[in-house]
Amino acid sequence: MAKRENYNDLYLFMLVVREGSFTAAAKRLGLAQSGISRSVRELEERLGVQLIVRTTRRLSLTHAGEQLYLTVESGFDALDMGLAKLAHYRQTPSGTVRINASQHAIDKVLLPKLAVFKQRYPDIRLELISESRFVDIIAERFDAGVRLGPEVGSGMIAVRISPDMEMAVVGTPEHFRRYGFPQIPADLAVHPCIAYQLGDGSLYAWELHQDGKKITHRPQGQWFFADSYMEAKAATLGLGLAYVPEELVSEDLEQGKLIRVLQRHSQRLEASFLYYPHRNVSPALRAVIDTLRI
Repeated sequence: MAKRENYNDLYLFMLVVREGSFTAAAKRLGLAQSGISRSVRELEERLGVQLIVRTTRRLSLTHAGEQLYLTVESGFDALDMGLAKLAHYRQTPSGTVRINASQHAIDKVLLPKLAVFKQRYPDIRLELISESRFVDIIAERFDAGVRLGPEVGSGMIAVRISPDMEMAVVGTPEHFRRYGFPQIPADLAVHPCIAYQLGDGSLYAWELHQDGKKITHRPQGQWFFADSYMEAKAATLGLGLAYVPEELVSEDLEQGKLIRVLQRHSQRLEASFLYYPHRNVSPALRAVIDTLRI
């Protein structure tokens, strides 16, 4: 492999030719004329050819100097264009960002906040993949994931992207006519409840509180889902009580399709966090992070 030439000397040579003299080049760069002259002379010695003919009135290029000047000028122009493109990418991020999240997070957090990308970042492609299970975002080639709470694996950064989430125990009017209204968490024992199945196959134990103490209720019923939307839908069909984020059922509550109970015993769960590897944050992912962050 050929030894690389000193690019600083090549740049000084190009500038001397462009400015028309060593004096003008030295003034442009704020350097000593003697230093620039020495650098060009050493360049000639290394290349083994004379590049510039020096006279008291003017300087001119030899044939070899003309050829080198054209080569160097085109090379530095290409480099300038490449750097300008990088600036464009920095100012106008592009590329694909793949995010793994629950349908709830996509619907209530990601889509509303990232909708501005249509006008603001038209060159960014967003892939929002809905899954209820926790995935290894690196192994499965995601740029980021969303989960409740800031606890993530080592080497990851977590950024809060939503407020804390208020949970609600809900059921249809018909359900409560049949089973009555629970007054305390213990009353849930006589109610069929819709269960949320976690990625490892276990069931989410409803987290409630009473008299300052945390209480858990293990739902007993016929129906199991791995998606909060399906839990809410099943509740509206009268299949049992569901314990879901209140924002998922706010319209059903307003319309009287569902009734909320045990509100003073319900928990507020931690917010949603976007998590991503610490390394290699692309300009496109950075735009997503900055848009989602609260």
